[in-house]
Amino acid sequence: MSSNKFKVYASAMFAMVFWALSFIWYKEVLILYRPVSLVLMRLIISSILLFIVTLSLGKLNKLHLSDLKFFLALTFFQPFLYFLGESYGVDLVPSTVASVIISTIPLLSPIGAYYLLKERITLMNFVGIVVSFLGVAIVIFHQGFDLVDVRASGVAFLFLAVAAAIGYSLLIKRLSTRYNVFSIVTYQNTLGIFFFLPLFFILDFKEFVTIVPSREVIFALLKLGIFASTFAFIFFTYAIKNLGVTRANIFTNTIPVLTAIFAYFLLNETLTPMKMLGIGVVVIGLFLSQVRRGMFTWVVNGKI
Repeated sequence: MSSNKFKVYASAMFAMVFWALSFIWYKEVLILYRPVSLVLMRLIISSILLFIVTLSLGKLNKLHLSDLKFFLALTFFQPFLYFLGESYGVDLVPSTVASVIISTIPLLSPIGAYYLLKERITLMNFVGIVVSFLGVAIVIFHQGFDLVDVRASGVAFLFLAVAAAIGYSLLIKRLSTRYNVFSIVTYQNTLGIFFFLPLFFILDFKEFVTIVPSREVIFALLKLGIFASTFAFIFFTYAIKNLGVTRANIFTNTIPVLTAIFAYFLLNETLTPMKMLGIGVVVIGLFLSQVRRGMFTWVVNGKI
């Protein structure tokens, strides 16, 4: 493997590690702070860092007023709706279950693209969707249908995040032709602060000012803002640039697996055989959804 290829694959895996760990860091911060406060602080940290990085590297494109409405719509989906759904969801269900549900985003995106962008859904897309939902069901109902350790409201919030991410991915196509990814992430996170401020003052402010954060909570919050909201996007952008969207997205299949492993060691969450089976089924479904026809033929013919 060449040095350049190693850098590309390493970048993709670092992004996945940061996003998988974000489910662990959520749990650490939510001990003291409510979800809206958590997301607002995460966005502030990320926006400050992104402005420093993009301006110093000359990567910040000028925002045209004619595109403001698209950026506002983009921000409404992500970070606003997405982080609301993810934060409240992670607060109500185990980290592993949350990561598995979130990992269906690249799987379900073709459905929205088919209806709104007229992009074709292949047979493998459909097979992957069915297999992945089976895996999600195994993980969620691994101890029966009484949702032990899993609250239905938490699952609903997480699927709200999934729907928001799909809406975001459809809008990003338009803006990505005029702005680089660094600029898009910088502007969406900055605008997201203003989306969350009203909710923060209505829901969290009185409690927020009384909290004295511990060193561990501050550290976890910094990790969310710096690594999960900033560097993960930079690393993943580098991977997309060199591998393409499809090949880079295959790496997202590792997020639920990595989260389950991290949660087992760091949060003492159980890793039962049925949960491991469900995670494996989700990963298989996600992989099948992204296998191209030519690649599938190679696999059948035994060339891979």
